[in-house]
Amino acid sequence: MFRFRLGSIPVDVHPSHLLVSAVLAYSSVRAAQDGWPFRQVSEAPALGQASAMVVFVLSWMLIVFVSVLVHELGHALASRLFGYHPSIALVWLGGHTLPTDMPGPLPWKRDLVITAAGPLFGLLLGVVSLVGYLVFNGHSPALDFFLRTFAGANFIWAIFNLLPVMPLDGGRLVSTLATRVLGPRRGMLASQGLALLVCVAVVVYSVNIGWLFPAIFFAMYGFQAFRSLAELMSSGGGASGISAGSMDHPLAAKLREAKTSLDAGRMDDARRLAGSVLEGGDGLTAELASHAHHLLGWVALKEGQGRQALDHFSQVQGQKVEPHAVAASFSLVGDDARALDWWKQAWQASSDRTVMHEYAGTLIRLGRAPEALKLPGVEPAAAFSCAERVLFIRGVYSEAAAMGEAALEYVPSASIAYDAACAHAKARNVPDAVRLLRKASELGFKDGAYAASDADLAPLHGHPAFEEWLTELRQSAAS
Repeated sequence: MFRFRLGSIPVDVHPSHLLVSAVLAYSSVRAAQDGWPFRQVSEAPALGQASAMVVFVLSWMLIVFVSVLVHELGHALASRLFGYHPSIALVWLGGHTLPTDMPGPLPWKRDLVITAAGPLFGLLLGVVSLVGYLVFNGHSPALDFFLRTFAGANFIWAIFNLLPVMPLDGGRLVSTLATRVLGPRRGMLASQGLALLVCVAVVVYSVNIGWLFPAIFFAMYGFQAFRSLAELMSSGGGASGISAGSMDHPLAAKLREAKTSLDAGRMDDARRLAGSVLEGGDGLTAELASHAHHLLGWVALKEGQGRQALDHFSQVQGQKVEPHAVAASFSLVGDDARALDWWKQAWQASSDRTVMHEYAGTLIRLGRAPEALKLPGVEPAAAFSCAERVLFIRGVYSEAAAMGEAALEYVPSASIAYDAACAHAKARNVPDAVRLLRKASELGFKDGAYAASDADLAPLHGHPAFEEWLTELRQSAAS
């Protein structure tokens, strides 16, 4: 694995990404024998042919690397617009972009914007490449190859990536919209049913024309869709939604409005509306009360109130509480030993990378960092950020700062150093806070305006060392 940064965004490139792109390139060699660079060495001995093959494979690996990176950069920049601090990992044929400081699920509108930004950036790269090819066609065989291949690869990948199949971006978009329009249960049934049909069609088509890679990947995606459908069908009436008999109840409308407020990040409105459901008097049914407690548990969780979240989740009956919600609640109250099993269960059930990093963060807080960093595809920066953030939310700032400093031994990250400085500041440890801020600057932190307005650094205001650092940061940014 190698790492680099694009501004404030860390990027990890896993060996699997390079391996898959190399295999994909090698499988295309036979079809490219009449083009660049093979035509240039058509009269050369075997050594020249071998050199051309190496150049072709490396060129294709570069094209795949840049295309996937631009796609993930679209997700990352959209995440930055909402104030998150994303990290990028290039794994296998694609990648993942994680807003590592995000508690709970994304509000649905933000989810749509962040998800759509990736394919949009890929399409833009394809358009730019196509325009470049039309303008410069014939100037250089190598340039023609790169521009033509960049355009084709990005257009084809955009088409595949926008298919309504999880975990592709198209699947995420369709799932989010379907659950908003049809409700959680019917929306998931519709989106997963559509995904299964699309997977079957792609597999049949790919097998008929001899495309091995799409057939394998969409067979796996289809199996996941089938398993999700089976689980939804077996869960019966309303593990995740209000049953048909309660849909017309006046209090159900308040619950739906409360859920909309929760998704939009309006915690006060969500709490008020769900609370008014519980005060509904004789008209309140056990099912509606359970849904209200479930929603209030999520409100408490998003506000860092683990004890309140557990209290509400314990009153949910006839409805499944998400394992990651229970895990996060135990983490927030400081019971990492109990949280660990719930995080593991949530990760195994969903294969979600955010959940996996919360699991890794819990292992780190329990003193099992080597075990955490051996998890498949784990990003050390994300794992340590999860470990530190929970300690910060608990209010044990000295422990959070110590966790951040320990993380820097594994990952020299500006965001981790800055977060550790914030923890030291909250603990009123001015010298160590300034020391970590200077460390963050050395690692690439440059946002003086953000630091000056950050409430977590308010205890440092007026201290000469902090003001000196802030002045140096602003001067450096202006130069």
